[in-house]
Amino acid sequence: MAGKIGIMQEGEDSTQERVEKLMRDPALRREWLRQKNMMCVGLIGIGTIMVQPFLSDLSTSATPPGKVCLISFAVAIPLLAALIMVNWQEIFRGRETRSRTVLVAWPVAQAASFVGVVAGFWHIWWVAGVVMLLFGLIAVGVHSAGYTRLELDGESGGPE
Repeated sequence: MAGKIGIMQEGEDSTQERVEKLMRDPALRREWLRQKNMMCVGLIGIGTIMVQPFLSDLSTSATPPGKVCLISFAVAIPLLAALIMVNWQEIFRGRETRSRTVLVAWPVAQAASFVGVVAGFWHIWWVAGVVMLLFGLIAVGVHSAGYTRLELDGESGGPE
């Protein structure tokens, strides 16, 4: 209990030491590779669905949000496809690439996908775009908090 309220007991790891241990965990690293692949496939699917109306009826893509949606996914979809191929090789080799190009491509592809989704919602109704933007950012915080808490709370495997 004392460790939970900020007082380290004898033999307890600091948060930094626990993070470093987690970063070396091979099972966790394999899981990250699988999750990255799932995320790319999901974003490509969302992008493909969202751009279809803009490609089939060019009058809808004439609005500024429509153009932003199209351009965003024009950036994201090819990058995500390339990242899937790199990810399969990473899974095969059991390690992540250290390529700076790939490290830059990840956030660019994710950001372009997010901008595309927000612009698509904005195209329908600006309030929907604002709501998507707000709750997209909240969702990042929810995921980060939940993931961090789950991984750093220990290895008991059960509820507290």
